Amino acid sequence: MIWGGEGSRVLNDKERVTVVIVNWNGKDLLSECLESLRRQAYTRFATVLVDNGSQDGSAGFVKKNYPEVKMIALSQNLGFAAANNLVLRDVQTDYVALLNNDTVPDEHWLESLVTALKTHPEAGFAASKMLFYHQPDVVDRAGDAYTRAGTALLRGRGAKADRYNNQDWVFGACAGAALYRNSMLEDIGLFDEDFFLLYEDVDLSFRAQLKGYRCLFVPEAVVYHQGSHSIVHDSPMSVYYSHRNLEWVYVQNMPARLILRTIFLHIIFNMAAFCYFATHGRGMDYLRAKKDAIKDLKRVLKKRRQIQGGRAVDDEYILGLLDRPELLRRLKDRKSRNARDANR
Repeated sequence: MIWGGEGSRVLNDKERVTVVIVNWNGKDLLSECLESLRRQAYTRFATVLVDNGSQDGSAGFVKKNYPEVKMIALSQNLGFAAANNLVLRDVQTDYVALLNNDTVPDEHWLESLVTALKTHPEAGFAASKMLFYHQPDVVDRAGDAYTRAGTALLRGRGAKADRYNNQDWVFGACAGAALYRNSMLEDIGLFDEDFFLLYEDVDLSFRAQLKGYRCLFVPEAVVYHQGSHSIVHDSPMSVYYSHRNLEWVYVQNMPARLILRTIFLHIIFNMAAFCYFATHGRGMDYLRAKKDAIKDLKRVLKKRRQIQGGRAVDDEYILGLLDRPELLRRLKDRKSRNARDANR
């Protein structure tokens, strides 16, 4: 069953959308996000907000000011993956849109995504054009990429907003502003809840590609993203979950022959990342992440067998999706983001 707001009816007919927002202590962000949904040109959707045990009054604020939103208040923080799955398991609409609480979508955001998937039946999901909220002339990401070093890459980050204006096939979509066919999710499975947060959308994108579902970048679907509110950039939590989970994505999803072709770059990336975090006071968080990634290797390999057993594409297709690592550019981008966050 899909939840509607107070007084609304169940939405389960064709071409309607369920919009899911996961919130954790984001009361100060919710007004702009939810008001932007009220302004959407496409109105055939219902919104569900899952509150992950917030202590800032988020639940009461939404209930009072946005009665059209179905609010699911949890007593504890289940993480991004599990909170989304709580809704996704019962979705009956054709499409599911996931939206971060720190985003402000343009009024044509949802309309553009739905139109794109209707126009391209070969696409299983679609990525938005995310711009920095405080620098709307700069790209946050234009879809997600994945590199031959076995790491995620924010496609287009730092570019001028007038770039990336064409629809393109990309590796994946940031779950902070994406649209998925419900039929695809029913086929490939939902988010891996063991990830808790970070890289769960990369894992889902990889599993989708292995099953033959393509991802379309839709530049008309513009979203302004504040970022680093629930999860502070390069915080101990951010470093731990991202660098534990990136190992799980690589081991579970990378085809065996491609591991042989990418493992050297993967090791080089990990060495470079350790040096970076060690010099920025996060070396122990990084090492703990790798230790825990290895500790759960048996369970990860079990998942790998299941994922690889359901593959529908060959190695060359996956290899064609992978970008060059460009480690120096990644370091430059990280320094630029640190400077941007410091000046905010």
